[in-house]
Amino acid sequence: MGMTKVKLKISNPTKPAKKVEENFWVDSGAVYTVLPGKIVKKLALKPAYIQEFSLADGTVVKRAIGSASINYEGRQLAMPVVLGEYGDNPLMGATTLESFGLVLDPFKQKLHHRKLLML
Repeated sequence: MGMTKVKLKISNPTKPAKKVEENFWVDSGAVYTVLPGKIVKKLALKPAYIQEFSLADGTVVKRAIGSASINYEGRQLAMPVVLGEYGDNPLMGATTLESFGLVLDPFKQKLHHRKLLML
């Protein structure tokens, strides 16, 4: 697992005028992107369902899953995200990385574009 930070612009897919720009930890070992509670509230994001997650220490937590539009370097995609609670850190996970065609270089702590396979 490698970590670094990137700036993402997040918006509500149903209310695109509402936007938040925030620094996110990039965690290639996490599956989903996590939006902290303050962003969820500001953008009025709505949950689709509740999911259980196991954390690295074995703790089990429940969080809502919803949708958000994520903009990275001028490219925007609607993505499934974890609607975090207050105190949760902003985190960009592997699903978002792969959807944008990015790979993390943990040694240089940089994101690189990669060729995608169409299988």
